[in-house]
Amino acid sequence: MKFAPALRAAALLSAVALVPAATAGMAQVESRASPEFAKLFATYQMIKSNYVEQVDDEKLIRGAIDGMLASLDPHSSFIDGGDLKRLESMIDGNYQGLGISVQMDDGAVKVVSPFKGSPAEDAGIKAGDYITHLNGELIYGLELDEAVEKMRGPSGSSVTLSLFRTGRDEPFDVTVTRGVIELEPVTHELKDGGIGYVSVNEFSRDVGRDVQAAISTMRKEAGGRLNGLVLDMRKNPGGSLDEAVALSDLFLDEGQIVSQRGRTRRDTIYYDAESVFPGDVAKGVPMVVLIDAGSASASEIVAGALQDQQRAVVMGERSFGKGSVQSLLPLTRESALKLTTARYYTPSGRSVQEGGIQPDIRVPQLSDPDAALRAKYSYRESDLRRHLVNEIDLKDEAVEADNKPDPRFTATAEELKAKGIEDFQLSYALDTLRHTRTAMAFAQPAARR
Repeated sequence: MKFAPALRAAALLSAVALVPAATAGMAQVESRASPEFAKLFATYQMIKSNYVEQVDDEKLIRGAIDGMLASLDPHSSFIDGGDLKRLESMIDGNYQGLGISVQMDDGAVKVVSPFKGSPAEDAGIKAGDYITHLNGELIYGLELDEAVEKMRGPSGSSVTLSLFRTGRDEPFDVTVTRGVIELEPVTHELKDGGIGYVSVNEFSRDVGRDVQAAISTMRKEAGGRLNGLVLDMRKNPGGSLDEAVALSDLFLDEGQIVSQRGRTRRDTIYYDAESVFPGDVAKGVPMVVLIDAGSASASEIVAGALQDQQRAVVMGERSFGKGSVQSLLPLTRESALKLTTARYYTPSGRSVQEGGIQPDIRVPQLSDPDAALRAKYSYRESDLRRHLVNEIDLKDEAVEADNKPDPRFTATAEELKAKGIEDFQLSYALDTLRHTRTAMAFAQPAARR
């Protein structure tokens, strides 16, 4: 509704008249803070004095904090007791629910990635889906904690999610039966031909040591020697920077793993190999790293380090493109800011922000009947509102590479299913390693940017 000119003028005059009174006690603050701070305090005073209902300070201050952080980037946020409890339940190793990683996107709940083997993945929920309703109840505009709490429930109970998926004309419903989500960061299996397979699902505590133990176990199962190794980080949304460094260090004898660079010298840190684990625990065997659009943050640090250091060939699809570092800055005993304080760079100096990690060999997931549609409407960092922009504009080039067909990969999902292939990307990686005699002989690494 538009104000009449006279009413609009009166409103403006009233606002101006209130400013001196609202800022009278601000002299000491203004001497060390931006003059713009006076507008914030004046707004607070106007609301307290004139809003149609009484508003408590906690609501106003929390709203101001959330608004400031939301104006920065999608990864900076205020964390209080509810968020901390949610993080603690993840760290404990299990909870009952759907098994999806979500974040807020302009007031809507957006799926970052379903966890591998979770009820959400089994029900067909995809990265990039918007969850609009739970059991018919609109959740748009809720705090993330509230929405997540509604998704959780006892194992065996069901919840109906209304989803909006880019590329489909109409929203649709999916019913998911909740389960016990046991967060198993590392799983492993010895494949035919003496090929070790390690899946890293998240970067929580002791991931590096868990992968080291998995490789040791598979080597014993193989009679003392592995002929190749697949490190699978698909759908891995990231986690601890320290664990990403530790995992990379497992396979590198020397050289840089990653660097982070912020506004000040104290925010610039270089992480080198040999800082955690001595030597290459895989003993130089040919190695493939699998990534996809769900591989983010810590996953991209590992993939970028092993790619730049010529230790592994990266296969799959372009990664998510989250190249920023968040620091936890305490405010009180029960609250903190998660604030973006730096960008990280691969050993060759590449920032993966927006563009992600480009695989050396782009392998589509042909065994997924919706692969072409997902590739066309993929969801990555560059799709988030207010994301940090890369210093070098790589998005168009990256998207062009995503959409470039490869004549080597023409089989249909039905044809692969008839051959018993349920995971084409993994199958291709294993076949490549089985036909490889010397490390890195089977691929010409992509040009480094």
